[in-house]
This record gives sequence, structure tokens and C-alpha cells, in this order.
Amino acid sequence: MSTLVTGGAGYIGSHVVRLLEERGEQVVVVDDLSNGIPARVPNAVLVELDLSAPDAESRLRAVMEEHDVTSVIHFAAKKQVGESVERPLWYYRNNVDGLANLLGAMEATGVDTMVFSSSAAVYGMPDSGLLSEKTECRPINPYGQTKLVGEWMIDNAARHGLKAIKLRYFNVAGAGWPDLADTAVMNLVPIILDRVAAGKAPIVFGDDYPTPDGTCVRDYVHVADLADAHIAALDHLGAGEIAESVFNVGTGRGASVLEVIDAMSRALGRHLTPEIAARRAGDPPQLVADVSAINEVLGWRASYGLADIADSAVPEGMRP
Repeated sequence: MSTLVTGGAGYIGSHVVRLLEERGEQVVVVDDLSNGIPARVPNAVLVELDLSAPDAESRLRAVMEEHDVTSVIHFAAKKQVGESVERPLWYYRNNVDGLANLLGAMEATGVDTMVFSSSAAVYGMPDSGLLSEKTECRPINPYGQTKLVGEWMIDNAARHGLKAIKLRYFNVAGAGWPDLADTAVMNLVPIILDRVAAGKAPIVFGDDYPTPDGTCVRDYVHVADLADAHIAALDHLGAGEIAESVFNVGTGRGASVLEVIDAMSRALGRHLTPEIAARRAGDPPQLVADVSAINEVLGWRASYGLADIADSAVPEGMRP
């Protein structure tokens, strides 16, 4: 028996793969390697495959049968908000078509357990600052729309026997192990590090939001905590029936972009003065998780805070 992890050579996926392997489980990674790095998953079976390719479903069926796959953790997706605004159709093709192929392969092979990587982007621009799973989902960018469509697809599959948990996680950062650090330079923390390494100031996209310091507020969750949440979800599914199928993953505390830059300043041992740029399209002012459901049902709680995230993210060569 084995667990298939799509996007498992990526930043978040590789942390989950390592935790599964530490438990002695067999892991199969399917990744198109557009952002994944094979060296992150040296002990797993690695299959290079674009889930949205025309032959993806048949190839996935073959992989599942060959390796006796019994469960799937699905990360593989495009995930940049700004890029999704510029290329919406491409996002739908990758994220929705890819999931359809995966669900088709699972149905054909009798694999009935899935943990789905969703996103707080499904909430859009909500009225309240603290978001529960009952908050109305009104995504404001194509990325968030594709994640919500993915949840609907999974809900429909669940009516026909699929056991699934959807994890809506907030802003992920930090590193559980140095060799699994986020190298894609897509999220705030690696973007800050990339700018500093190039001798440039961090950029803040908009300082006129309706937040305490004018910059966007997000709930930053350590990637090691997030990986542990996926294991908790998989174990919960394995234990039997589930009463709830969607959970926020975060800390329940928000931090502004300027607060993150301050935390990175302390971790780097130098003061960082940011440059202020125009807002990016599709960025809501504030997204903070109500994590009471995952605390109570899965028994999961975040162990790390913003300082831990910053300290773990700074590579050895940039430490004070």
C-alpha cells in the first residue's frame, strides 16, 4: 500500500512526503517538476506528469495500480493570484482539468481517500476579519475560483463514495528542514529573501488598505505545521466516518506585510526598509483563519509563530 502525493516534489508537498516516510509509509510522488525539485524526494517513487495532459488520467490509473495506491494527497496546482488574473483560462485548465483527471483515475482504480489542498482564497474579500468554514465563499480571482470549483468536484465525488478532507490553508512560510525551503520566489518570505540577496529593498504592494498599518494582513502558518495538518487529516479519514470535510489551517492570528518584514529584519540581523508599490490585482485586505474546527475535530493546533517562520526561512549563508 502507498500514498500518492501530487505536487510532492514542491515546497509543501515535500514536507508531507518526508513526514509520511518518517512514519515508514511508501510514497509515490507525481509532479510535473515545473516548481518541484527531485532532490527533495530522493526516497519516493517519482513520476513526472502534468495532471492536465490529455493522457494524464490513463497514466495515473497505471501508477495507482502498479504501486497499490490507497490514498491521495493532492497539491499539484498553479497558485499565483496575480498570474491567475492575467491567465485565467490557463489556471482553469491546470487546476480544474488536472483534478478531474485525478478523480477519474481514483474512481477507476477504487482509490477512495483524498486530502485536498484548498486555499483561503476561496473566501474572496469577506466582510469579517476572522474567517470560519461557514463564511460565504466569494473568490475574487481565478486562482480562488479554481480552488472552490475543486471543492465542489470533490463534494460531488463524495456522494459516490469518496472520503475526502479539504484543507483551506492560509499563507504558508518557513522551512521544516533546510533542504526543503521554499525556492520558488512566489510567496512573501522568499520574495523578501530574494530581494535582500540581490541588495534590494523588499517591495510592499499597497499601503492604503483598511488595516492597522495599511498593508495586507494574513495568517502565516509554518509549513511544518501545515504538513502535520495533512497527516492529521489523512489519519482522521483512515479512522472512519467524517462529520465535517473542510477545515481552515492557520494560527488564528494575523500579521501585516510590514510586520513580516520586521520579523525578517530580526532574523536577518539587519534593518529592512521597504519600497511601496501599487496594489496588486486581486489581493483582499485581510484573511485570518478561525481554526476552532480543526482544533476540535482533528485535534490539530499550530505550534509555531511568525518569529519561528522567519528564523527557519533564513538560509545559513544569510544568518547574522
